[in-house]
Amino acid sequence: MAVNLLDFDLEGLTAFCESLGEKKFRATQLFRWVHQKGASSFDDMSDLAKSLRDKLKDHAEVLALPVLTQHISSDGTIKWLFDVGAGDAVEAVFIPEADRGTLCVSSQAGCAVGCRFCSTGHQGFSRNLKTWEILAQLWFAEHFLRKHLGTTDRVISNVVMMGMGEPLQNYAALIPALKTMLDDHAYGLSRRRVTVSTSGVVPMMDRLGQDCPVALAVSLHAPQDALRDNLVPLNKKYPLAELMSACVRYLAHAPRDFITFEYCMLAGVNDSSEHALALLALVRDSGVPCKFNLIPFNPFPASGLTQSAPSVVQAFSNILTSGGVVTTVRKTRGDDIDAACGQLAGDVKDRTRVGDRMSKQRTVMLHLVRSPEAATHDKPIHEPSSH
Repeated sequence: MAVNLLDFDLEGLTAFCESLGEKKFRATQLFRWVHQKGASSFDDMSDLAKSLRDKLKDHAEVLALPVLTQHISSDGTIKWLFDVGAGDAVEAVFIPEADRGTLCVSSQAGCAVGCRFCSTGHQGFSRNLKTWEILAQLWFAEHFLRKHLGTTDRVISNVVMMGMGEPLQNYAALIPALKTMLDDHAYGLSRRRVTVSTSGVVPMMDRLGQDCPVALAVSLHAPQDALRDNLVPLNKKYPLAELMSACVRYLAHAPRDFITFEYCMLAGVNDSSEHALALLALVRDSGVPCKFNLIPFNPFPASGLTQSAPSVVQAFSNILTSGGVVTTVRKTRGDDIDAACGQLAGDVKDRTRVGDRMSKQRTVMLHLVRSPEAATHDKPIHEPSSH
């Protein structure tokens, strides 16, 4: 059975070439052809011996993911829907900016974490993507964009593992993909320009720091456990004290000297001045050097949540900034094609009965809204107007 060469980092490809009786340097040549030049036909790999090309035809392939749809936003953002088989499809998004080109990559078909404000979580979870399915998103996007833009230069300078799925719950497939992104013989991305976003899988944060430290973004979204338990259910397993300690440990290995905390602004839920002050206390007491990225919520009907007003977001940002924490408000990109943060939903066959779990979460959230004393240390939370 033919193996997909997109499934290998350079170490894995070297072992594969040696299994074919080839020397190590052939793997480097092959790696460059696949990733730097985007070749999928072995006949195009002109500096490989014909005998090797014939072996590769018998034992290997460079298999891309079929593109189901492509949408280009008015702001230049591009979203692709990739078919990953068995009725599942995942999304990737390219975000062009003046000083960089960022690709948002999916790691799972769906997501099992079930954050209340994320449309991917509301779709449920089907399966982990394989290494080649993660890399195929970058492989396709990079070489499509070069042709689309008429350039031979590298177009994608940043990769963020912020698409569908929780990357650290697909760790075995993630690490070879990250190593390929960083390899100078492939995409040559800086560790500072590859970001893994996690909702807080503490043991795997520690492993990532040892195995392949890249920039880290943590989906925080609440300053207290009672509220975060219902916005980010994984918090029940790894509460804030454990998460903050893991962030401190990660910084010992990280390419950046801070953690980025993502914070989705939800009207009447987590956007009060009391919440902002509680966040300052949380990061001060835990000793985590950080910056905050405030994310305007992108509403979708099933969430029952609404977007914080711009004035509220700005006031929240001012409190954090005045407290000495660098804070940015994420600019919404691609929302006209449902490519903005939290909008990626793809099309997955849910194997997790997400509807039942979301219904229970919403019931608990309504209890917190109506009975704020139930949330230890929480200030009253006002019910969003869409409930």
